[in-house]
Amino acid sequence: MKKIHSWEEFNAIDQTKAFFFLKNSTTCPISQTAFEEVSNFAEDHPHIPTYYLNVQESRALSNQLADEFNVKHESPQIFLFQNGKVLYHDSHWKITFDTLSKVAAEQL
Repeated sequence: MKKIHSWEEFNAIDQTKAFFFLKNSTTCPISQTAFEEVSNFAEDHPHIPTYYLNVQESRALSNQLADEFNVKHESPQIFLFQNGKVLYHDSHWKITFDTLSKVAAEQL
């Protein structure tokens, strides 16, 4: 998983390929669990790029993602992007290895 800090870094991602993006809080136990689930998924699916931000460190990017893609901010929150569109998003306890595997199988 690669940490992204800015809108410029986000826009530098090859968006022609699908990728997961996690919005994570460094102070929330639910976020810690979600981060572990996404990390395990990324390790098991190295062909699917996976990125993340820490909300406390990258608040501007977190807010811009919510505005640009018209998805209410939550944390933790996972997105599946491709071609500049949100194919899937979810939050909190719904961010699991099994859910991400199912989404990947259905969407990719």
